[in-house]
Amino acid sequence: MKKSFLSMLVVVGAVMMLTTSCAKLPQEELDAANASVEAAKAVEAQRYLAADFNALQDSLNKAMTMIETQKSKFSMMRSYKDAKALLVTVTTMAATLKDDAIVKKEEVKIEVQNALVETNSLVAEVKLLIAKAPRGKEGKAALEAIQTDLAGVEATLTEVATLIDNGDYMTAQEKVSAAKEKTNSLKAELEEAIAKTKRK
Repeated sequence: MKKSFLSMLVVVGAVMMLTTSCAKLPQEELDAANASVEAAKAVEAQRYLAADFNALQDSLNKAMTMIETQKSKFSMMRSYKDAKALLVTVTTMAATLKDDAIVKKEEVKIEVQNALVETNSLVAEVKLLIAKAPRGKEGKAALEAIQTDLAGVEATLTEVATLIDNGDYMTAQEKVSAAKEKTNSLKAELEEAIAKTKRK
């Protein structure tokens, strides 16, 4: 009787040890996943690869929900196996995303620098066209408006150069794109006015 009771205690103890070891909170994996996501954030993955970063964040949130669900269960019924596997996946995804974001950021930087050079060249072309534009009554008012718009473009381009220096390539890209569009519009307007004068 004593022997069987001792045997039962050993079995129960072994089962409890097995259960508790399986139900251990995956803190190490959780810390690694969080650190990897923060590392991706540090290189602005959320800006340069927004969709991928959102998917990563969703996976991390899902793992957290899985952990909380298991924590609410009776200790012997808990299993963090799925959450642990997902956290490992999140860590790997975040490391890849970080590298991809660094590459994307460099691509955007080059695009913005090229767009800035192109837009500055367009501004120079517009200035030459202003010199050739008709100077009649209506022409004078139109030219003044164009010159005001062009001054605004030049101010934006100065701002773009500063943004590039500060490493804010996404904002610079938005601004230089708008400036380029505006300059092309001014160029087209002047070319049309000059063409009309030639036809007369």
